[in-house]
Amino acid sequence: MPVDDIPDFSRRAVSMSLLAGLTACTRAELLAANVPALFGAYTRRSGIAYGPGPQQQLDLYLPSGRPRGSMPLVVFWYGGRWSSGDKNDYRFVAAALADLGIATMIPNYRHYPTVKMQGFMEDAARAALWAAAQASDIGADPNRLYLMGHSAGAHMAAMVALDSRYFNAVGNKVPPLAGVIGLSGPYDFLPLLDADTQDIFGPPDRYAESQPINFVRSGAPPMLLMHGLQDETVAPKNSRNLASALRAVGVPSRLRLYHNVAHADTVAAFSVPARSRAPVLVDIAAFVGGQAALDTAGAVIA
Repeated sequence: MPVDDIPDFSRRAVSMSLLAGLTACTRAELLAANVPALFGAYTRRSGIAYGPGPQQQLDLYLPSGRPRGSMPLVVFWYGGRWSSGDKNDYRFVAAALADLGIATMIPNYRHYPTVKMQGFMEDAARAALWAAAQASDIGADPNRLYLMGHSAGAHMAAMVALDSRYFNAVGNKVPPLAGVIGLSGPYDFLPLLDADTQDIFGPPDRYAESQPINFVRSGAPPMLLMHGLQDETVAPKNSRNLASALRAVGVPSRLRLYHNVAHADTVAAFSVPARSRAPVLVDIAAFVGGQAALDTAGAVIA
């Protein structure tokens, strides 16, 4: 069975400045990506507190017309080098997931330099626990909770799922997780060469603790790892290596590598104008709908 499933999706030439801008993920272009999302079939509850701090708030998106108790629930963390970003910029992600019948939470979290790794990872744990506790009340299936993120957010999703210390730090155990979905994530990125990442994850004797791959364990939740082969920000080997490590201990995983897709394209593909860049929504729908059919070699069993 194949280890890597690599579809060849060449990017279409589109003249809209939105598509070029999403690659850079500037605030203005993210706002533009959200315009079509304003008209999605969902209800939005904004500014819900999951902790005591001003950054510990989330937005909740519930698909319209879905039976209560059956919806999957995704917690999505945005990227931004652990130092920037805002939940309001990613409404287009939640709107796309709502079209798939998936309830979505998008939390804010504290950023560097206000906090270092311990701080934003405790925020990740708090948000995931809030989702687990509230799933039934909001009409989602508590047994279908998925953690997802892009770039730094994918690191947080994988890290909190694999290293129970962050849940323990906020006084709880790891909640039941149906799976983890990572887009363009850094999971195996030592050595740290930049001063900011050295500070975020330091001191040096703790660098190894920043790597999700070092916490792979039997019994971890299944993972879907998606990465563009043209990613010059986070090397695709991060997803390759994590998928291989998961399979080695019997954890179901699927690796999706996309030709002609760069770092921001995997999240841009949630937006209506950029959806042809990569089939991330198709892959997410397949994973959330049937993750139990994944085998440990990373291939789908028919």
